[in-house]
Amino acid sequence: MSLLFRQRSLVSRCSNLSFFLRPFASARPALSKLERVPENLQERQLPEHAVISTFDLFSIGVGPSSSHTVGPMRAGKIFITDLKELNVLAKVATVKINLYGSLAATGRRQLRSVHHTPQAILLGLEGSDPETIIPTTIESRYNNILTDKSLLLGGDHRIHYDMDRDMLWRWDQVLPTHPNGMRFSAFDEDGNLLATNEYYSVGGGFVVNEKTKVDENLFYKGVDKSVVPPARLHQMHSLTEPSLSSPSSEPSSGPFTPHDESISNDDTSPPYPFESGNSLLALTQKHNMTIAQIVYDNEKSFGYLDEDIHQKILRIWSVMDECIQTGVTAKVPTLPGRLGLRRRAPILYRRLMRGFYPGVIDLIDAPESEGENPVRFKQSPSFESFAGAGARSVNTANPSAKRAPRVVGAFDHPLLPEPPRKTMIPAVDFLSCYAIAVNEVNASGGRIVTSPTNGAAGVIPAVLKYIIEFISDDPEKSVMTFLLTASAIGMLFKRGSTISAAEGGCQAEVGVACSMAAGGFAACMVSSPETVLQAAEIGIEHNLGLTCDPIDGLVQVPCIERNSLGAVKAVTAAQLSLASHGVYSVTLDEAIEAMRLTASDMSVKYKETSLSGLATTVKIPLTVPAW
Repeated sequence: MSLLFRQRSLVSRCSNLSFFLRPFASARPALSKLERVPENLQERQLPEHAVISTFDLFSIGVGPSSSHTVGPMRAGKIFITDLKELNVLAKVATVKINLYGSLAATGRRQLRSVHHTPQAILLGLEGSDPETIIPTTIESRYNNILTDKSLLLGGDHRIHYDMDRDMLWRWDQVLPTHPNGMRFSAFDEDGNLLATNEYYSVGGGFVVNEKTKVDENLFYKGVDKSVVPPARLHQMHSLTEPSLSSPSSEPSSGPFTPHDESISNDDTSPPYPFESGNSLLALTQKHNMTIAQIVYDNEKSFGYLDEDIHQKILRIWSVMDECIQTGVTAKVPTLPGRLGLRRRAPILYRRLMRGFYPGVIDLIDAPESEGENPVRFKQSPSFESFAGAGARSVNTANPSAKRAPRVVGAFDHPLLPEPPRKTMIPAVDFLSCYAIAVNEVNASGGRIVTSPTNGAAGVIPAVLKYIIEFISDDPEKSVMTFLLTASAIGMLFKRGSTISAAEGGCQAEVGVACSMAAGGFAACMVSSPETVLQAAEIGIEHNLGLTCDPIDGLVQVPCIERNSLGAVKAVTAAQLSLASHGVYSVTLDEAIEAMRLTASDMSVKYKETSLSGLATTVKIPLTVPAW
């Protein structure tokens, strides 16, 4: 990306503006033209293997959207970083931002995009990074930019910035390569164009442009290419792993060593490149390794030491776990946005009558009076009737005691009415609670981990939390096994299809997360790699066609509940695979290709744009202001 930027910037000194304002050439079609994508995988421009870093796929960021918040913030920072490297930042007087397609569609009616895209871009231009920015400061900093009409580029160069004039919403246009497109242009005081570039937020926080699609695992974080291990720079070299049908696919008789002749002699290649589920399975069989071990050794080729990998994975889980805790202990009763959606994670967690975080359990036995315990939510009538009917009996001796709601209906009818019951299915209840907690934090703009996206950020943490609390005897090993295995599956989806709702609908987000979590769960149950991939296949197969039609464009309805169902479905998929004993009809590769074809056939109205489905059938009262 830096090279492209430098070439265009140098030309800008001896060329007219029209050169910069025409769209960049593209080898990939726009979203609405996906039907043109060749059906033959060999004709598609894909890296020859699926290997990217686990720490690219699972990255720490902020809500509510990886494509609309995390990616644009990174794009803004990349643009400013390149301006500094070209020594032109001091000359910049004006920055123009054009948002296209889906990025513009979610915010074309107001300056405060429902996905916080303007906030993310402007703070990225000021030098902030989604992994380190303090979420609670975002809104105040954004308000100051709007009020003062001033932008501090890179944290040290102040320019005049007028949102009405300098940010344009091209919601009716789609740039080549991807629907989440944006164009940044920097001008000097005389109006001369200093530099420009286009970026595409392709899901999961990844940011690319036409010239850097191959190196997206680097550039989405603005990594300095000159200091990166060569293994991370190469995506287009030959594969050396065997096919499942070849004699070499038999497990090795001894432990694998770096001098194994089956490994490519190319020092810049990860030791175990894989392009598909089939080739990944062949590697595990040939070298007698688990999927997690394959990914682990590939990470080491990226320059990470054993301790680095261990600490980074535990850091990812720590943020996930903190996100769950934040969600179940939230004090604000509603989520931001004009839907006024009530938080449910704290209520669900209290209902489970059990706590895994210090101090949370105290909420259950706290006094009923709000004055005695201001942290406790005042239970709604619906919750009182639901919990009270199943957990308490009517006390006729004490008229002031909590009572079940009065039963209505004819008592002489063959079907007699009954009071509501409190149903407890522990696995389902905990998975749902954990997933909802994470996505409520995401919806409020809090700190989360893209897993693999923000919209699906609750599925993987919920399943992993359940494993640690109820199943695992070695939590640290379970975290390592789960996340490394899940990342391998995510890599396959990213290469073979998409993890962007703007390209594939919600099957690309919750569907992929469900598949990843199912594989991770199966791996933690010490199942074979074949069973792991079967679990992943079941996870995605029964999410094919899942649309993305959020009400009012918010990552709330149906997104939050959908994560809950995705977590439950992931465990179910793993259980089915464990009980199948290797008998199955559909492979993961076939399911991924089916998902790609489904995405290409899906109407753009069902891809994150809120132009159909629930987004149009559910009516928001006109009396409710946008903000």
